[in-house]
Amino acid sequence: MFTELNVFKIAYSMATHAGKRQALVSQNIANADTPGYHAKDIKPFKEVFAAGARPNSMIATRGSHLNGNAGSQMDWAVNSDETGSDPNGNSVSVEAELLKGVDTERQHKRAMAIYKSSMNILRASLGKT
Repeated sequence: MFTELNVFKIAYSMATHAGKRQALVSQNIANADTPGYHAKDIKPFKEVFAAGARPNSMIATRGSHLNGNAGSQMDWAVNSDETGSDPNGNSVSVEAELLKGVDTERQHKRAMAIYKSSMNILRASLGKT
């Protein structure tokens, strides 16, 4: 009956993307004064999803979970920004990283809102509130 609930897979992938991007933003800020460090980022979720990559399945901790397969086939390739570097070879702009962090937080909140809304619709359709 519920073999393909793509909205949950997309919300999961959005949240995963946001988590990975937030980790890179934190790493960039932590290395803002490291000589020779280049800022890292990943492609926006919209580009990854539009490129044809689709979430293969949700990660399951047990085989009895719904569609229980491990892993995801999304391409979270990390890009390094080597433009606009300081005299010490560092390309991190703390201001830009803070803006990326805010954008990433919004993306994660959006993914959680989609997930919560979908769960409410699913519960209502099953007659449980």
